[in-house]
Amino acid sequence: MHYEYTPQGVCARRIMFYLEDNKVSNLAFAGGCNGNLKAIGILCEGEDADVLIQKLAGNRCGFKNTSCADQLTKALAAAKEHAAGLKA
Repeated sequence: MHYEYTPQGVCARRIMFYLEDNKVSNLAFAGGCNGNLKAIGILCEGEDADVLIQKLAGNRCGFKNTSCADQLTKALAAAKEHAAGLKA
């Protein structure tokens, strides 16, 4: 399932990815710190969404209460909830 998420409180304007069998693929960010966010996409490729949520939730960027990685966890949780609703 392809999913798009609009993050809050960070420089990235959009998070896009596929979630199949709870595995993340083709993760991309629109806006934000280009090199860092490309690296996050590479590191997350094929990883389990629950593991990523556990590892990245609460990560902060400077003085902000969130970060692009933390917003990714929110996107993954929303995608999982959406997928569960489709199966019900």
